[in-house]
Amino acid sequence: MTIVGRPNVGKSTLLNALVGAKLAAVSNKPQTTRNRIAGIRTLPEAQIVFLDTPGIHAARSPLNRRMVEVAKRTLGEAEVVLFVIDAATGLTASDRELATTVKAQKVPTIVVLNKIDRLTRLALLPIMAQIATVMPDCEIVPTSARKGDSLPVLLEVVSKQLPEGPRLFPEDEYTTETERFIAQEIVREQIFRATKEEVPYATAVVIESFEEKPDRKVVVIGATILVERPNHKAIVLGAGGLQLKEIGQKARKELETLLGTRVFLELFVRVEPDWARNGRRLDELGI
Repeated sequence: MTIVGRPNVGKSTLLNALVGAKLAAVSNKPQTTRNRIAGIRTLPEAQIVFLDTPGIHAARSPLNRRMVEVAKRTLGEAEVVLFVIDAATGLTASDRELATTVKAQKVPTIVVLNKIDRLTRLALLPIMAQIATVMPDCEIVPTSARKGDSLPVLLEVVSKQLPEGPRLFPEDEYTTETERFIAQEIVREQIFRATKEEVPYATAVVIESFEEKPDRKVVVIGATILVERPNHKAIVLGAGGLQLKEIGQKARKELETLLGTRVFLELFVRVEPDWARNGRRLDELGI
């Protein structure tokens, strides 16, 4: 089940809500998601594997081109597609272009009209009519991933579209991603939330160490934040290191909730010029 859409329509918020756990970084900035992220939801009648993808857009930089390639490749592998559209902006030209790409896959598609909490129900009707014209024969499910509106309905619709087959994962498993990857996403989310303009897009997070210490009931995590310029480092650090401290505190709380134990999180910031244009570094980062 591949989740696709243009940037900032709420795909990652939807993934987290459907799975019931924080897997993907979420912010109000577009292009927050950089990787394909798998989430698993097991229901009495079905087991669903959701694949979140980066927003599909006109990419120019090497990093963004790779992100779009990941999304398109994942779309090409889909058995069922969740096509997410932002109700607050309505059906845009980019949505229409992506609709053509989705229809070309010739796989069952469900249109998720997200962020309905930002509109009146009356205002949704013309948008749904437009979508029905562009994506005929596709079921449209209005929802708010942020508030959880209509998620049970969406899960029911999704379950009916899935091909029959055995369950592939234990019932209590909710992702195939590693805890190191999720820790990276959580730290990166806080950077996106704390910084502005080009700074969040010029950062990456590398988990250098992840050590469980059962005797002390703590997980010790060391992470390096990569930035492209010295002035970006100064912004991430903040005056007297206060911004970095706040990023770390918020990320640590999220990690403790996720891991169910105390977390000691140590963050470092390192300038690595043009990391986002270095193919080898992008490979190392899994992008």
